[in-house]
Amino acid sequence: MTTYLAFLRAINLGAKRVFPKDDIRTAVESAGFDNAATHINTGNVRFDTRLRSRAKIEEALERAFLADRGFEVPTIAFSVAEFAAVAAEGAALDAAHPGLARHYVYFVKEPLDEAQVAAVEGMASTHGQMVIRDRAVHALLTPGYQDGVVDPLRAAKLLGVTTSRAMTVVTALAAKWC
Repeated sequence: MTTYLAFLRAINLGAKRVFPKDDIRTAVESAGFDNAATHINTGNVRFDTRLRSRAKIEEALERAFLADRGFEVPTIAFSVAEFAAVAAEGAALDAAHPGLARHYVYFVKEPLDEAQVAAVEGMASTHGQMVIRDRAVHALLTPGYQDGVVDPLRAAKLLGVTTSRAMTVVTALAAKWC
């Protein structure tokens, strides 16, 4: 059995896309995964599986979520080892960039191609920069960026299917589940 973490996109944002964490656990286990656990009500779930293919894991979860909720829930999965590496890279970036106002991590479904990498990295400004590490894209935001703006560098549209978490959440999940 391998432990995975999955991140659900665009849930609990309004009255029509509600997916409480207890229902997420139930749906994950109904899809055949074991030991499902959630962290806060924003679509973070840990589970065990015998499946080895990330794509098959994501497909099984997305089918289960659609059947349970009646709407699509894009899902991005990482093995515990992959996620631990994302958290470690985030900590190293924080150490290398003291004084950040915010640090968000965008989890992408597929690695970016060269053109996407160039475009995303080209969005750097006085407000911050994007640092790409495989399927994790770190938004390093400097003091003075527009607080409260979800995508101040306007790079998310270049990432494909994605969901983001604050680095504080990434750190908490790594401490809890890795």
